[in-house]
Parts: sequence; structure tokens; C-alpha cells
Amino acid sequence: MAVFSRKKAFQERYGKRIPPGQTVTEKWPVLHHGSVPKVDLAKWDFRVFGEVEEELRFTYEEFTALPAAEVKCDIHCVTHWSRMDNAFHGVSFKELMKRVRLKPAARFAVLHCEQGYTTNLPLEACMDDDVLWAWKHDGKDITPEHGWPLRLIVPKRYFWKSAKWVRGIEFSAVDKPGFWEVNGYHNNADPFTEERYS
Repeated sequence: MAVFSRKKAFQERYGKRIPPGQTVTEKWPVLHHGSVPKVDLAKWDFRVFGEVEEELRFTYEEFTALPAAEVKCDIHCVTHWSRMDNAFHGVSFKELMKRVRLKPAARFAVLHCEQGYTTNLPLEACMDDDVLWAWKHDGKDITPEHGWPLRLIVPKRYFWKSAKWVRGIEFSAVDKPGFWEVNGYHNNADPFTEERYS
């Protein structure tokens, strides 16, 4: 009975912000493929490459010195949980793009992460105002298990698109499905239309 009452309370509080098939949690479950990488910030860098006029490379100090932004958003996992009202701190995608000169062919973004993990997004999805390169969550550093030192937050997609341990972004003329996408997950990942699996 208590579980039902709690679920009803969340439904009344958040209403249409909860996508179909999702259950609200106050915890932040840890889910990923592989182990948590050990990161040496002295050797860490972030690359911008592919369909760009000039490749860019940032140290962690340079990246985190870019003008910062805050995003408050809900996150929705393909495994049916949602965590509401998260506060992320970092650099907006649009802020980074002020330094990038794309070639006309660029239409997609491929996120490259530690241990060879990738995921893909249409460039237009990345340009939403709430897309953020984040290193803080609810006022504290994101934990290594959740993607520190850098995680891309894409609130309008299932959370596997919000890649952990990001090391670079490749701009591409063609779509390049990433790890989960080639292993049966939906390429688009819209939680409100339940694009969970292909």
C-alpha cells in the first residue's frame, strides 16, 4: 500500500513530466557497461574532430574554465526509472560550439568516451538549450560511477545518450550508431514515445 501511495504522490506531483512506463526514484542508480575508468586529469584531454574546419583539443583546466551554465532537468533511464529535478553544472553544448567551425556536411555528433564507448545524436538534438557538458550534480562533483570528470547531459533522450567519461566529440556527415545502438537499443531514444529498443 505504501508503494502505491508513493507512486500516486509522484504522479500527482510530476504529472506529464513522467514518460510512459517510467517509475520515479529519489536515488540515482548506477548503470554502465564495463568498469569505472581511472582518470588522471594531468593527462586528460577533450578532442573536437571530424567534419570541422580545425580540430580542437582542451585540457581539463581549459575545458572547465569555459563560461559555465546550470541546467535543471529530469533524467529518464531506458530501464524504467526517472529521477526528477536534477541540477547539473558545466558548459552548455552551445557554448562549446561558439569555438567550433563546422563543415557544411556535419549533421551528426558521435560522443567518444573512455574505454572505446560511443553514442550518437543528431546535431540538432545537441543544440537544445538544456544540453550540457557536466561535472557537477546537485552541487557536488559527479561521482566517477556517474561519469566524472565529464558527462554530456541530454535530458530529452533516454539517459544512455548522456554518455559518461566523455573524451571527445566527432562531427559526422553520416549517422554512426554507438555501443548500445548496435546492440539493440533505439537509435533515437525519445522517452515520451518509448523508443527503448530497435
